[in-house]
Amino acid sequence: MLTLNSAITLSKSHHRFSPTSPLSNPNLLSKTHDRKLQLHSSASFSQIHKTSEIKTHTFNQTHFHPFVFSLKPRPQLPRAAASDVPQEPNLETETEVSKKPLNLNLALIFGLWYFHNIVFNIYNKKVLNLFPFPWLLASFQLFVGSVWMFILWSFNLQPRPKISKPFIIALLGPALFHTIGHISACVSFSKVAVSFTHVIKSSEPVFSVIFSSFLGDSYPLAVWLSILPIVFGCSLAAVTEVSFNLGGLWGALISNVGFVLRNIYSKRSLQSFKEVNGLNLYGWISIISLMYLFPVAVFVEGSQWVEGYHRAIAASGNPSTFYLWVMLSGVFYHLYNQSSYQALDEISPLTFSVGNTMKRVVVIVSTVLVFRNPVQPLNALGSAIAIFGTFLYSQATSKKGKKIEGEKKS
Repeated sequence: MLTLNSAITLSKSHHRFSPTSPLSNPNLLSKTHDRKLQLHSSASFSQIHKTSEIKTHTFNQTHFHPFVFSLKPRPQLPRAAASDVPQEPNLETETEVSKKPLNLNLALIFGLWYFHNIVFNIYNKKVLNLFPFPWLLASFQLFVGSVWMFILWSFNLQPRPKISKPFIIALLGPALFHTIGHISACVSFSKVAVSFTHVIKSSEPVFSVIFSSFLGDSYPLAVWLSILPIVFGCSLAAVTEVSFNLGGLWGALISNVGFVLRNIYSKRSLQSFKEVNGLNLYGWISIISLMYLFPVAVFVEGSQWVEGYHRAIAASGNPSTFYLWVMLSGVFYHLYNQSSYQALDEISPLTFSVGNTMKRVVVIVSTVLVFRNPVQPLNALGSAIAIFGTFLYSQATSKKGKKIEGEKKS
């Protein structure tokens, strides 16, 4: 049989119309004609719909590519071919585009963190050399941080946290330990070289492991071994320190205890307030710490402030210089803490720990160059061993954290 577009069927053997031919049945011819019109209309509509889909698909890919804005149309595959050949994204191009802003952002975070810390340590020490009253200076630095946060909250530059009585109660413990850590560090800075204080403060992981173990945490052998070079290096640095002072040593050690207990207590008491970001949390800790510290500062050294102020003005030669140094120590104390919290929000805890270790190296070298502190070879060796121990500790604790996460997933 041969079927033509006119729907006429011819018989090869008899050369006559088939009984079912439309030409032999006018009604059938009419129905066939109507059906042709329907099929033709349906086919035309389907073709128009497909053309519209292809154009729409082309428009979307031309104007809304996630990485590149281009007005040039991109080559299209037929729909059947597109379903057979899956389109894979160009991962190398996307990685290169996203990697550059990430590296730039990371460099900016670490740069500001280190710069703020260096400036604080330099001007903090300059003020203490002229005005050796660490309790008042520490109080002023907390005051500057409190005013700074109030300005951010007032102009909506930082979202204001919701304050409640349970939140304030939960902050009392961490703020108390923060106060102890801050004032102890200031006392140490006033009595010994900045480099020596930072070497002793690098022993903070030792106190963290000991106190956490008493509270029920367990650590692998690698963590315990990593704190041995920290202890040895700090001991060697202390024995060979030219500016050694027992009060300065105890101040740095007590500062470690205060900050370790602040971190441990914060994890336990602030679990219900995770919606408060790090900067707001530090802001309220600064405010409460100021309330703790200033009354005690008045009691400890308040009677000597007036006489000490006149001596500092006479020694500086220019009152505005002394005022500038005091202000810079307060502003950059808050800025370096603010940048450290922002860094912790942007990077992993391991990267933060390694960055903190390198920060101590940068601060020690910078202050030695600025103040020209004499450094003996054994003292430099002890400092290097202690700081290397903190690096080993950060590596060991990161492996412990990954192991705990793996056990939770399994």
